[in-house]
Formats: sequence, C-alpha cells, structure tokens
Amino acid sequence: MNRFVLNETSYHGAGAIEAIPAEIKKRKLKKVFVCSDPDLVKFKVTDKVIKVLDKAKIPHILYTDIKANPTIENVQTGVSAYKKSGADCIVAIGGGSAMDTAKAIGIIINNPEHEDVRSLEGAVDTANPSVPIIAVPTTAGTAAEVTINYVITDREKNRKFVCVDPHDIPVVAVVDSDMMSTMPKGLTASTGMDALTHAIEGYITKGAWELSDMFHLKAIEIISRSLRGAVENTKEGREGMALGQYVAGMGFSNVGLGIVHSMAHPLGALYDTPHGVANAILLPTVMEYNAPATGEKYREIARAIGVKGVDDMSVEQYRKAAIEAVKKLSKDVGIPADLKAIVKKEDIPFLAQSAMDDACRPGNPKDPTLADIIALYEKLM
Repeated sequence: MNRFVLNETSYHGAGAIEAIPAEIKKRKLKKVFVCSDPDLVKFKVTDKVIKVLDKAKIPHILYTDIKANPTIENVQTGVSAYKKSGADCIVAIGGGSAMDTAKAIGIIINNPEHEDVRSLEGAVDTANPSVPIIAVPTTAGTAAEVTINYVITDREKNRKFVCVDPHDIPVVAVVDSDMMSTMPKGLTASTGMDALTHAIEGYITKGAWELSDMFHLKAIEIISRSLRGAVENTKEGREGMALGQYVAGMGFSNVGLGIVHSMAHPLGALYDTPHGVANAILLPTVMEYNAPATGEKYREIARAIGVKGVDDMSVEQYRKAAIEAVKKLSKDVGIPADLKAIVKKEDIPFLAQSAMDDACRPGNPKDPTLADIIALYEKLM
C-alpha cells in the first residue's frame, strides 16, 4: 500500500497572495501568527503579505526569531509567543526555515505532549493536526509548503533532525513567483539545486513508484530548463522554478530521499552550510555512487534534463551523461565543485556517523556503510 498526502488547496502564479484573506475567512479564523525570518522583514518581502492582511482587516502578530537553520530554541520561543498571541492560525512566509519553524510550532500547540521538540524526530504519529498553516514560499527550493517533513537543528548536539508527520502539512500553499523575485543569485542557485536534488533523489529512492515518478520526472524537466533563467531573474525562469520545486515536493514528501540529504544535514548543523549548496556539491558524487542500484532510471533523468540521443546510449553512457548534465547545471549557476572550503578533515567521522543516523539515509537506493559515507566526504575534499 502507498500513501500520498498533499495540501488541501494550493494557489500558483504571480499575485497569488491575494487569495490568502479568503482562505482565512472561509475557515472562520480570527487572528494570524505570521512566521517570517528577519532578513525578509528587513527587505520588506514579508510586508507584501502583511499589506494583504491589513487591507482585509485581519489581525496579526509577527514572529521573527528564526535562524537560517532553525533551532530547538527558535521553536520553543515561537510556541511561547503563539500561546501569548491569541492567534488561531499561522501564515509562514519564507524559505524552509520559516516554514519548518511554523510546522514545529503548529504541531506542538495542538500536541502539547510533544513540548520537547526532540520527541518529534523521525516518523511520529501525533494525535492531532497542526494549527492551520498557510505557507508562502519566498525561495524556489525546499517545497516545505507541500511536504510532511521539517528539519530542526539541535545546537547542543551539533546535529539536524528530520521530522516526518502528515499532520504538519500546510492546509494552503500559496506559490507566488512575485514573492521570489528579490532572491539574490546565490540563493536562487542553491535553492534551485536543492529542488533538483529533491526530484532526483525522490525518483531513485527505494520508496519510489509510478505516481511519484510522474512528479519527479516532470520536476527535473521544469527545473533543468528554468534554473539558469531564474538565476538571471527572468520572469519565465522564476515562474518555472516556483512550479518545478513544488512539483518535486509533491513527490519526495511521499516517498523519501537519500544520502545526499543525510550527508547535507550535518554540514548545515556543524558549519551552517546553506542546505542547497551542500546538496548541490554532494549530488553528482552521490549519483556516481548510487548508479549501480538505479536500473534504467538515469536514462530518464538524462532525458528529462535535456540530453539528446539517450536511447542510443549504453547503460554506462547514459548514467555518465545524467551525472555530467547535473554537474554542468551546478557549475553554470555558480555552485562550488567540492567541500574543501567547508569541511575540516578531522570532522569527517562525526559527519559520517550523523549521516548514517539521519532519517533520509534508509531511503537511499544503495545501502551505505559508514566507510562508504566517509569515502564520499573524502572524495569531495
């Protein structure tokens, strides 16, 4: 049996944020707890949604104690602020950080027995759905607005932990490309490569099946043709990435990921490496490692990316072509090729063990050993 969980409602396209008041009012919600990170407030991106709420005379309170890799403390402070606010719903505005924080807050509010944030790690069967969340992404990458996953950083233990819970999915996703138009090139590139990683890992993960394959192959196609344009801030590129990352999220949320993500998470926890950058650096090398366990799937990845003549290639040729196409896209948008500037060699055993313990690791198509993970990190040094 396969389960597939998606939003109740999603809106797509420029100006989609105008739909937010109607969604709030039809649910008879009274006050909004707005979760957004400080930089988005500083650069007045959050203001775009605040103005929509003000125009509709919907009361709201703003919460901004959110870091790029949100911590247990960010969640705990948010829970306390939500309880004091009198709000009955959340509007999360931002990238994965804001949306992940909102998910954890929303779950704990309605499931107080999980006040210890660490108790939410892994696949947890919470009793009650989160408070209603309307998610407004400002980056085209994480797809947190349509996933049942969120990631929290445990600073005390220098690790990230993944939480998987169908009760955390936002009831409404508002994917408005205008909200992404101010993203700088570097952030556009890294979040875009994060989206491509979601699509590729979701396509080859052990849990993949025909329904998820449909989403992932289409996402690879859309992202591959859109990311370069998005980095140059073209309208077509931005709109394509807004859709492509969401389509990837519809798939991987339901079937899981692999060791690109399990290896990227400790890089973010230990060094604060942007998640998309970590994924992009790791992806081609891990694809090489996984290739023997993927059957004919790399042929379809290569085809979706736009490689010509794949039907005339041998297995080795189309696998190499898929990996090289990913490397080229990553290079074209300015992603570093290795981990030399990020990882300290003495940290590799800790990073590798953290990756082995990560919730994404079991979904990898090839079962890695600790020695395998160590060798993959070292290969990128």
